[in-house]
Amino acid sequence: MRYSLLALDLDGTVFDRTGHVPAENVAAIRRAREAGFRVVICTGRGLVECIDGLVAIDQRDPVVVAGGSIIADPISRRTLHRFNIHHELVAHAVRIVNSAGHAALVLKDPLEAGFDYLVVNPDGCELDPVTKWWFAKMKVNVQYAASLAHDPVPQATVRVGACGLGHVLDRARAELESTLGDNAVIHNFPAVVAPDHVKTLGSGQTLNILELFDKDATKWSAIQHLAKQWEIDAARIVAIGDEINDVSMIQGAGLGIAMGNAIPAVKSIAKHTTRRNDEAGVAHAIDQVLSGAWS
Repeated sequence: MRYSLLALDLDGTVFDRTGHVPAENVAAIRRAREAGFRVVICTGRGLVECIDGLVAIDQRDPVVVAGGSIIADPISRRTLHRFNIHHELVAHAVRIVNSAGHAALVLKDPLEAGFDYLVVNPDGCELDPVTKWWFAKMKVNVQYAASLAHDPVPQATVRVGACGLGHVLDRARAELESTLGDNAVIHNFPAVVAPDHVKTLGSGQTLNILELFDKDATKWSAIQHLAKQWEIDAARIVAIGDEINDVSMIQGAGLGIAMGNAIPAVKSIAKHTTRRNDEAGVAHAIDQVLSGAWS
């Protein structure tokens, strides 16, 4: 078979709108493994935030989490590789996020830190309700600090983020991009929210996630790291995704596939577009690849 590695995003891709894995996707991923594929999940979530999805598909190959900044073993939960952010970039990002009135979400390598997030929330920078809901839902281990100076493990940071109204975070992103340039990877995209939280948004408002990584930390960088170990050429990789943080792997893979619900930036660079995530689009795409219809 021409392809031998399948890279799959989670939210908006393997997951349906309710955050569950359709049975069709579970069966198709099993068929891909039986056909000889290594299946690598590539998600913006931290490891603890995607365990239920990994269990649902019986994931045993390494997973790319935290937007590409960590490669982890889903069984032992051991970190296999990570792309740290230099502390000066972390400090700069935290200042900009806090100045926008938001708590800064400093993601850690939990293996070294012993916890998942350090929330830096000085006076006037309260943690938003959606993030509180998410942390409780995912049973995330969180520590809080009024200042980054109180970070007990600064060397273990892989991402700085924030959750808030899209237009507010757009300004913060613009400031980060203008000051950091090519020294970091910066994303700003819609957040996963509960229905009750959606109802609280005003007309035309969106709730977004702003994220900053080391310049070398992308989903594609992490996939390449694994592919090199497994002696798999980029031309033999299939990648499926829907959001801005999937662009690097859709563009780099031998076969990039966009979800039917993908943003235009993903669809414009993908070779094929499958069905939506609520229509088991991953299963449809896998079957097209296995049959040879998509190459």
